[in-house]
Amino acid sequence: MWKGRFQEATADLVEQFGESISFDWRLYSYDIAGSIAHARAQVSAGLLTTEEFTAIESGLHEIEGEIERGEFQFSTALEDIHMNIEAELTNRIGAAGAKLHTARSRNDQVATDTRLYCRTEIDLILELIEGLEAALLSQAEKHAATVVPGYTHLQRGQPVTIGHHLLAYVEMLARDKTRLLDCQKRLNVSPLGSGALAGSTINLDRQQIADELEFAAVTTNSMDAIADRDYIAELLFDLALVGAHLSRLSEDFILWSSSEFGFCTFSDAHTTGSSLMPQKKNPDVCEITRGKTGRLYGNLTAILTAIKGLPLTYNRDLQEDKEPLFDSIDTIKLTLRVNAEMIAAMTINEAVCEAAASDPLLLATDLADYLVKKGIPFRQAHELVGKAVAESVARKIPLDKLDLSEVDKAYGEDAKDVFDLNTALKARTNPGAPSISNVKSQVKRWQG
Repeated sequence: MWKGRFQEATADLVEQFGESISFDWRLYSYDIAGSIAHARAQVSAGLLTTEEFTAIESGLHEIEGEIERGEFQFSTALEDIHMNIEAELTNRIGAAGAKLHTARSRNDQVATDTRLYCRTEIDLILELIEGLEAALLSQAEKHAATVVPGYTHLQRGQPVTIGHHLLAYVEMLARDKTRLLDCQKRLNVSPLGSGALAGSTINLDRQQIADELEFAAVTTNSMDAIADRDYIAELLFDLALVGAHLSRLSEDFILWSSSEFGFCTFSDAHTTGSSLMPQKKNPDVCEITRGKTGRLYGNLTAILTAIKGLPLTYNRDLQEDKEPLFDSIDTIKLTLRVNAEMIAAMTINEAVCEAAASDPLLLATDLADYLVKKGIPFRQAHELVGKAVAESVARKIPLDKLDLSEVDKAYGEDAKDVFDLNTALKARTNPGAPSISNVKSQVKRWQG
């Protein structure tokens, strides 16, 4: 590539240290698409004949087929996917291949390739998120009326349903999708034609190239176009947040599947055993999901660290953007697939959920609301119920069996009615609240 300037061959260690073909080979289809669009613009500019373009296009498709079949031989001496393809093309078709790099740089090539790659992968990730949402919605629909305790501080708080709980994660995933779509919109701008940093005196039709590659626009500053990796950092943040949501879901499921909770059981196909303890059934998918979230965070940190002090425009540090990007995309795709499959196959243990939800303390707040409706200020009602709970604990009598009139004359005979779970859930009709009718309505809304 630079033999005219250098008299000495690149040292073997430097070649090994600087190559990226071992990982950026996966950009081949985008690199080829960009090269074909670039060559077509060269024809429009009179730099290539129609015959030369046909040779280039045919040669590139031939190389693409060989890569797809695993027949292409990559060379670390050529450093990256761009030069591996261009060198082989020139070797096959001669002078026309040597003309291909006119008015472009590897700098705008890689910026174009990674944008195209990210755009495609976001579409695939969105489909996988929708698959996970579908699995959650199926379980939410089935268990819209299965009551369980809701928790704060991992202590029982108020009654909700399994459906309502799972719908909370559908909400999170929906936000994740909007973030990914926003990211996709921002990255869908073509940098091809920006050259190494200052464009070229040979001006190709950048809009023509952008249109062929289905970019929404072209970049408007050549230096920013080459230096920009915001879209990668943004995508890695979005994927890290998807990971955070999956990790929280995993933690819930790990607790739910434990003997202490017993709310759910995972299929044998989605759990593992112990090499020593024959009775064990471990929620490995959930635990690995929780662990991989740290990996997603690490990849985000890696790209932010790589770009934090770089002067404009291209610096070789930017080669470090690809491995974190590829790893996060691979990680989140597999994680979404396996979680959707696991959730679709899991069983909710309704009897255990019902037993846990029968705890009368879950309706202590409802009891305070009962007093408020009788005209007692909430803070005073809160204190009165707190005293009743203390009395219940001290005397080891369930709150719903306690003679509340002995605790305070504010309680009437109808105070006992508060402890009916069906009544309690039916009363929670405000938008976003966990009444069974609300939950069913939300499931239908999300199912579209």
